[in-house]
Amino acid sequence: QVLLVESGGGLVQAGDSLRLSCAASGIIISRYGMGWFRQAPGKERDFVGVLYWTGLTHYRDSVKGRFTIYRDSANNTVYQQMNSLKPEDTAVYFCAAGSGSGNYYRSSKYNYWGQGTQVTVST
Repeated sequence: QVLLVESGGGLVQAGDSLRLSCAASGIIISRYGMGWFRQAPGKERDFVGVLYWTGLTHYRDSVKGRFTIYRDSANNTVYQQMNSLKPEDTAVYFCAAGSGSGNYYRSSKYNYWGQGTQVTVST
């Protein structure tokens, strides 16, 4: 059974930082594309970034230079460091795991999802 568990969300002020964690069991994260998505109320789930099994990362334009995805293979955990947070970053953040070729910007690429963690950024 595959399980992805996110943690680290919370309520912060604009300009603050948070680090989200995604602890995985049942898969070896270094063999997967590990993506982060977010969903604000009333909006679609949007791609945030992905860490490929190669170590390469891609991010949506609005978070480039502020968010960093990395992994701790020893603990089978993926992290998303979020700096200089803005109110528009407010959303539920999900991690997901996918494998093989394809478009990792699309949620349909991913086979496994966590339950999400709320990030709220106040002005």
